[in-house]
Amino acid sequence: MNLSSTTREPESRAALPVFDERPMESVAPPQGWLGGGSWKAQLLTALVLVWVGLLVILPTVSLVFEALGEGPARLYKSLTHPDVLASFRLTLVATLAATALNTVFGLMIALTLARQSFVGRGLADALLDLPFAVSPVIAGLLLILLYGPMTPVGGWLDSLGIGVIYHPLGLVIATAFVTLPFVAREVVPVLREFGIDQEEVAHTLGAGRWTTFRRITLPSIRWGLAYGVLLTIARGLGEFGAVLVVSGNILGRTQTTTLYIHDAVETFNPQGAAAASLVLGGVSVGLLLTLEALRERVERRECHAATTAATKGESSTTATNGREPRS
Repeated sequence: MNLSSTTREPESRAALPVFDERPMESVAPPQGWLGGGSWKAQLLTALVLVWVGLLVILPTVSLVFEALGEGPARLYKSLTHPDVLASFRLTLVATLAATALNTVFGLMIALTLARQSFVGRGLADALLDLPFAVSPVIAGLLLILLYGPMTPVGGWLDSLGIGVIYHPLGLVIATAFVTLPFVAREVVPVLREFGIDQEEVAHTLGAGRWTTFRRITLPSIRWGLAYGVLLTIARGLGEFGAVLVVSGNILGRTQTTTLYIHDAVETFNPQGAAAASLVLGGVSVGLLLTLEALRERVERRECHAATTAATKGESSTTATNGREPRS
């Protein structure tokens, strides 16, 4: 038997591919314009840190020092003033009401833009960013022109005993207007990336629209929705221009915390303004950090559960394959 055909060496080893047998971690990454710790990378890092420090870190430190400069007792007294407490309550109510409205309608808008095809969808998508494009002061003026006491709509609502302008309801509407895009803008990209394959499979298996949304769509957009809600709350807590126009800034009735801060600065009370600002900023930052920590914890738990399930599956497969066949 001639085995020369099976044992013949290749005529040219140069034709064979040559692979780098070094460990992957030992291969250095490609050096780009900013690679290798060059002076360009260090300069860019320094410029970024200086810019962030000037815009964010130093003003924040100054705010903390101003709020705590006269001691904790003075801070407590400033925060427990009746006018401050009333502004906190009104800001919280207006923000939570606007957030609830924009969570529901933001989800509807996101589902419509991402899942429906209709004439004028591009225009609707562009109009969604209108609160970003116009000044909040202009937004307040638009609401006055529609709901003012001398307008047809505002006069009709006043005849029904429903006050909008210079009433808390106007603050809710103004806050909802300026925070409208956040939930939709966070959810739409997630919906488009997620696609419709799993939803179509659920419909094929007999699931209704609500079941499909609750079991398939909502879990896939939960973090986008959470960030949208968080941004809505943070923006609502810090809204100033629109509420200034529609509220009338009535002390103890329609004065939000941002309006109180403005008045405190104008009346040479920087410590009171800094104390109230510290609370608003602390709430927003605290919510952001809490959400990030919760997300990391949930992702670690899900990753651990998936790894455990995969390990159990491999173990059961090995045990099944190694079982002796029955005689």
